[in-house]
Amino acid sequence: MARRQPDLGRFTDVALLVLVSLAEGDKHGYRMIQDIEEFSGTTLEPGTLYGALMRLEERGWIEALPVAERRRPYRITPGGREALAEQLATLRRIEAAGSKRVRPSWGVV
Repeated sequence: MARRQPDLGRFTDVALLVLVSLAEGDKHGYRMIQDIEEFSGTTLEPGTLYGALMRLEERGWIEALPVAERRRPYRITPGGREALAEQLATLRRIEAAGSKRVRPSWGVV
């Protein structure tokens, strides 16, 4: 099994959505909210997003960039990409187990 980051901690859905959004490229908050809704169907409130941004920045998984046109863009860091890759691998294992278990078995009613 791959080495796990010691600070991965509890991974939240919002953190996952933010990292997936930023993995595509730098974005400011409003654009992240739009992007996340487009690819996941999840609508985030600004307070929820900015709380997640603060926690991700504290972990070093994202970084704030200089303000541009009154908006602060964010960028995923190499550590954030590694954390995202680990979380996605975990989700793939969960999906595989769930898909296998949800299939009907012979003789089970």
